[in-house]
Amino acid sequence: MAEEYNTDGMLDIFLYESEQLLESLQDIVLDNKDEECFDEGAINEIFRVMHTIKGSSGIMMFENITRVAHRLEDVFYYLRESQPKNVPHQELVVHVLDVADFIQGELDKIKDGESPDADPEKILEELDKFLTGIKSGIVEKGKSLPPENTHVEPNQFYIAPTATESGKFYKISVFYEPGLQMSNIRAYTAVYALKELAEDLKYIPEDIISNEGSGDEILEDGFHILIQTQSPLDEVREIIEKGTGVERIDIYESSAQEFTLGFRDESQEEIVIDLGEQEEKPREEGGAEKAPKEMAPGDYVIKAKEPGKGKKLAKHQAKGQVKQSFISVNIEKMDSLMDLIGELVIAEAVVLQNPDLRVPGLDLTNFQKASAQLSKITTELQDVIMAMRMMPLTNTFQKMNRIVFDVSRKLNKDIELEVIGENTEVDKNIIEHISDPLMHLIRNSLDHGIESAEDRVAAGKRAKGKITLEAKNEGGKVYIIVKDDGKGLNRDAILKKARANGLLGKRNPDELSDKEVYQFITQPGFSTKEKVTELSGRGVGMDVVVKNIQAIGGKLEIDSVPGEGSEMSLKIPLTLAIIDGIVMEVGDTTFVVEIGAVQEFISIDEGMMVKEPNGEEYANIRGEYYPFIRLCDQYHIQGDAQTLEDGIAAVLEYEGKKVCVFVDRLISEQEIVVKPIPSYLKKVSGISGCTQLGDSSIALILDIAGIM
Repeated sequence: MAEEYNTDGMLDIFLYESEQLLESLQDIVLDNKDEECFDEGAINEIFRVMHTIKGSSGIMMFENITRVAHRLEDVFYYLRESQPKNVPHQELVVHVLDVADFIQGELDKIKDGESPDADPEKILEELDKFLTGIKSGIVEKGKSLPPENTHVEPNQFYIAPTATESGKFYKISVFYEPGLQMSNIRAYTAVYALKELAEDLKYIPEDIISNEGSGDEILEDGFHILIQTQSPLDEVREIIEKGTGVERIDIYESSAQEFTLGFRDESQEEIVIDLGEQEEKPREEGGAEKAPKEMAPGDYVIKAKEPGKGKKLAKHQAKGQVKQSFISVNIEKMDSLMDLIGELVIAEAVVLQNPDLRVPGLDLTNFQKASAQLSKITTELQDVIMAMRMMPLTNTFQKMNRIVFDVSRKLNKDIELEVIGENTEVDKNIIEHISDPLMHLIRNSLDHGIESAEDRVAAGKRAKGKITLEAKNEGGKVYIIVKDDGKGLNRDAILKKARANGLLGKRNPDELSDKEVYQFITQPGFSTKEKVTELSGRGVGMDVVVKNIQAIGGKLEIDSVPGEGSEMSLKIPLTLAIIDGIVMEVGDTTFVVEIGAVQEFISIDEGMMVKEPNGEEYANIRGEYYPFIRLCDQYHIQGDAQTLEDGIAAVLEYEGKKVCVFVDRLISEQEIVVKPIPSYLKKVSGISGCTQLGDSSIALILDIAGIM
């Protein structure tokens, strides 16, 4: 049957669900990596994940993934059935992660349009060796092995009747969430999963693969299955529940006669039982059914039978039960929608700031009411799309857990990772930019920061090192902190290397603060490690961190206490798309500065100014001196302000430093859609992007770090 249907439409669902399962798998394994063994719940869940991946990859005919998933499933099948003791837990953890890496690698190839052609023989051999060791331990204790965990290749879909007298019969109706895409494929997956335990199997619609329109029928009337099996009702229901998008399952045990009659039973009234409330009907010896228990009101719903029509299951949901529905959307569509929202914000500004509205005596009462409503809707629409793009840092932080596990094993260090605030939400584009910087910071803490167990004990610390990864929201920014309890940064060693690399210049090292000294480690080619290893010593990494963070408008702060540890803090914006800004003018040129960076606006006169011999100017504001920058001089613009009293100064803050920027006038506060500087224009220091204003003019967005 596999040759009769096209898998192109199923590929996206397969990739998405497989990656979700792999993330779940890694979560389970890493959460239990320090335990003595996997508990029963973890074993069952890992078995379920592998069973699901095996089945779905078998449908998609990705043989390598199917073979590897099936072999690991075999391992956990024996763990579940035989419950052997003294299983080498750390070795098992490594095997599971190796399988996850193999499958993820194959999925990455598929996403890139390549064939998943990696050789699985080595990993299969290692799993066979591990499984053989478990089996031999069982045999030595005189216990019998459970039956083999056999896998039937998906060569044919129909299951020939091989009924036994002790077989049980179930009628099943599966209802999927309204609007679910490709419900016929999900129905196929459910039936394929049931195939391994079915003696006889029937279902309607029958053409779920060959007829794409069957998906609409399934959403409308449900997917109905008749199955004969030796398995109990709970096991059958559990297999179906594993599918995604399932809203309700109606299942009950029937007689052989009802099974033979199939779905077109004119005399049988079908009982609808809420998912989770069904109890398997007890059967007397010899196969006879006991009388069902007396049903209380609300236990079932029977739809009245119309003359000449068969029964239909009533689709209902218990009162008060609220179920969320989710849909997967291609991120490119989300990006396009975000761009359209940005254009809408610009168009709104063009309308509301149209010069035609400035005609004297024009009554704009109704227009202002309508424009206020438009602004309200635009703001709400922007908030909704921004919320849709926000994603928790959970997956990113979980990847760091894997890095700690792998690298600490290579370095022969015992290190734990504490994660705080992993549910903090950030724009998806931001998450993509911080993954690599976080990885470098974690690696640095593992290799440079945390000492060996012997050195830690000698220093009076506990042998096990600790890295804390924390995320939190403060003031419209996201702080991501990587902290370790290692040896800390060596100020003298950093200064020595900085002097050798010519980074000090004419500065006096004694006048540099600790934070200024620690910033040297972010310079390209800077490393205090004498020996180059697989993980560090090449002088690359921290400069990559800074570049990536600065690319999204963030910054890196470094602090350390010798002998106690180091702390790396990333300060990043919640989103890159739309910001609140202050519009300012210098001559005919318009600038925008992010409102969060503005400390105050102040009028300046000549008595407040101090001028150095080298031409640098400082403004004395309430006894504090700030660098004074005239944007007209900075960018060679003809300004309108003839004296300081004609203009206004904005006090801006960045990384704890303040600067006073002088402009001709303030225009307004408004939402700004950030656009990048076109690549064909030369990059100008102090300008991070541009935006379009309501009068269709272009404004330049100031980069405060660049003008300091």
